[in-house]
Amino acid sequence: MPKFHYIALDQNGQEVAGELDAANEAEAVNLLRQNQLYPTQVAQEGKGDAAVKKRAKTTTAKSKGKAVKAGANATVKAKSLMIFTRQLATLIDSGLPLLRGLTVLGRQEPNPIMKSTITTIADNVQTGSTFSETLSQYPKIFNKLYINMVKAGELGGVLEIVLNRLAEYQEKAQKLKNKIVAAMVYPIIVMFIAMAIMVFLMLVIVPRFEKIFEDMLGDANKLPGLTKLVIGFSRWMGDNVLYLAGGAILIFIGWKVFSSTANGRRTIDKMKLKLPLFGDVQRKTAISRFTRTLGTLVTSGVPILQALNITRETAGNTIVSDAITKVHDAVKEGESMVGPLEASNVFPPMVISMVDVGEETGQLPEMLLKIADVYEDEVDNSVSALTSMLEPLMIVILALVVGVIVMALFLPLIEVIKGLSGAGG
Repeated sequence: MPKFHYIALDQNGQEVAGELDAANEAEAVNLLRQNQLYPTQVAQEGKGDAAVKKRAKTTTAKSKGKAVKAGANATVKAKSLMIFTRQLATLIDSGLPLLRGLTVLGRQEPNPIMKSTITTIADNVQTGSTFSETLSQYPKIFNKLYINMVKAGELGGVLEIVLNRLAEYQEKAQKLKNKIVAAMVYPIIVMFIAMAIMVFLMLVIVPRFEKIFEDMLGDANKLPGLTKLVIGFSRWMGDNVLYLAGGAILIFIGWKVFSSTANGRRTIDKMKLKLPLFGDVQRKTAISRFTRTLGTLVTSGVPILQALNITRETAGNTIVSDAITKVHDAVKEGESMVGPLEASNVFPPMVISMVDVGEETGQLPEMLLKIADVYEDEVDNSVSALTSMLEPLMIVILALVVGVIVMALFLPLIEVIKGLSGAGG
């Protein structure tokens, strides 16, 4: 009979580890529960049990130093919240009561702000407050989507299911975000390197070659046209470097101010959706986020109008938010979602058709989640294609920038060498 290694929580919430014999993983979990243990990790020996063994040998992490009191404006990273949600969902799904699960997570949480938050939540739940009411005290950590889904789970008596959906939602959202960041970071890094190389060549290397050319040729008119152009640009940059730096700072500040206004934000978001290469990825990401959020909320029992309001706030794009507002108004009047979606010119015909079918068949939440799955795959494919296209393109641009400057510097040297060879002959 196979041997399984496990990590579980006892009735006091203490973490214990060990091993047992069972026919399969399901039987191992049942045996642990019969012994009043709540498993958090179970793995068959020789099949992914290395992580379980490693954790079993270590003690639960404890925060060091003074305790941190988290206020209403406390914030944590999305990854920390995602891990907390997944762990809490696993504990409750294993049969552990909510209060005990929160106590266990608060004890082992390494992040001091999150630790304080979980401890306060556990204390409030113990004194009679509902989980969702306590979460609303930390709006910077738990957004409206999170709080309303938990509230719906509490009212329906399916908190463990809702927490699992929340964890899946956060994991997929984080995965999608990572893909977008990966697609954007590469060209930005290459452009930064190209600019840094160009500035270095123009301000340091070209002036030195200019002195060499003056000593060798004397007359600047003897220089090739490309060399004159590069040297002239180098002098201009050297004379105006402070103005250029100041201009860059002013442009950055102006962009920040412009993007903070309602009209500016709307203009930028519209431009994002129409960008030549990145617009397609932005559009598919927005569609995926909209359908995933709305589908998850409605599936969890949140009323459709309330779900649309929450989705609008988490859309991430004002153009999409405006479209969701129109959808909300139409649904409020008893009309279909299809008309406003079609009029927005953001959602493609396939999405509109699937939403229409979902409304007609009464399976709108399931259809929205299917759309989200499709578009997450589309984003993955688009990001891969974009990266494959940008890599050679950025390398060519970098090569052209450096190549033109190097050619301009070496053309006069070639002429000098030819002159010396002719004189020697």
